[in-house]
Amino acid sequence: MDQKVSDSGERQKSIEALREMIRDIHIAMLTTRSEDGGLRSRPMITAKHEFEGQLWFFTHADDPKVSEIVKQSAVNLAYADAERDRYISITGQAELVRDSQKIELLWTEELEQWFPQGFADPNLALICVNVSEAEYWDANQSQLKASSRNSFLKQSRNSNMIN
Repeated sequence: MDQKVSDSGERQKSIEALREMIRDIHIAMLTTRSEDGGLRSRPMITAKHEFEGQLWFFTHADDPKVSEIVKQSAVNLAYADAERDRYISITGQAELVRDSQKIELLWTEELEQWFPQGFADPNLALICVNVSEAEYWDANQSQLKASSRNSFLKQSRNSNMIN
């Protein structure tokens, strides 16, 4: 079997597993690196969409986390489902996206609480996190220490093909 086909199949399985694990967890802690090198975390609502390797979050384009991402795009996302005793840590590269069509597509009314001008707000932007790796801990699987690491193959910058 061709290695690219095999890798693509493994990536798709990882995407499907991660999609299912985070489906009902609406808040992630987004961690960035500040100018002084420290770590900064803040809660973010995950935009509602079908996860295919990228996670989306709304932000104000002039928010300090945006300049942190521009300077250092490596981020971590932490999801917790205490009710099911499941915890997920996601590593990826973040980028600011100013695409009004994508903003409108992902917009929900619950976001008006943080963005009262709605999706037409000229300062509204998206953070897209391209997932490169995910780890999860699930206490309901065989042992309390059960953990699994799902690596995501990196997507080529030149095309939508999976390497």
